[in-house]
Amino acid sequence: MLPDPAPPPVLDDHTAGVNRLAFTETFVTLFVIMDPIGTAPIFVALTAGHSPRARRFAALQAAAIAGGLVLGFSLFGRLVLAYLNVSVQSLAIAGGLLLLLLALQMFRGEEVSRAAASNVALVPLATPLLAGPGAIAAIMVLSDRHSDLAGRIAVVAAVVAVATVVAAGFLLAGQIGRLLRPAVVILLTQVLALLLAAISIQLIVDAVRSLIAA
Repeated sequence: MLPDPAPPPVLDDHTAGVNRLAFTETFVTLFVIMDPIGTAPIFVALTAGHSPRARRFAALQAAAIAGGLVLGFSLFGRLVLAYLNVSVQSLAIAGGLLLLLLALQMFRGEEVSRAAASNVALVPLATPLLAGPGAIAAIMVLSDRHSDLAGRIAVVAAVVAVATVVAAGFLLAGQIGRLLRPAVVILLTQVLALLLAAISIQLIVDAVRSLIAA
């Protein structure tokens, strides 16, 4: 008679609870910081001159690159920053300056078409809007907090889930953007340029405050 097969491994309540906690905490934190709902109108404005196919590709590319950057920093972030002798605050100031430059370009109408012709999925969508200093700092803290194997797997799964939500939000925003009139897109671009400028200044101010407090 053949022996009974060994029962599959079962996670105890504590381990399962840690996994759920790590996933939920990472997902909610990154969702709030990356803000796919608030970033969707910016995606529409930046890709106004793109074809529907190019806009879909930009949505998927921005979400994939942002997710990859966040995953990379969750695994090797502290090593990279320590090797380069760069603080998270310096990274925030650099990201704020990049956003401010983009906002100034969006304010000038003649520069909008040039920005739309470039690969906006990389800059500024993937970084610093999605995978910005806030997301990078948060994922490094969360990776340290859930440093066991089960916690790391839950953190990675949460990052993938957030990137999927971001991609879906951008795809839906692209479909809505095709229905908007050109005048509405221009007005939206000007308003979002002002908001981007405010976000960039706030990034710099928060980083300077953190440096002074340290």
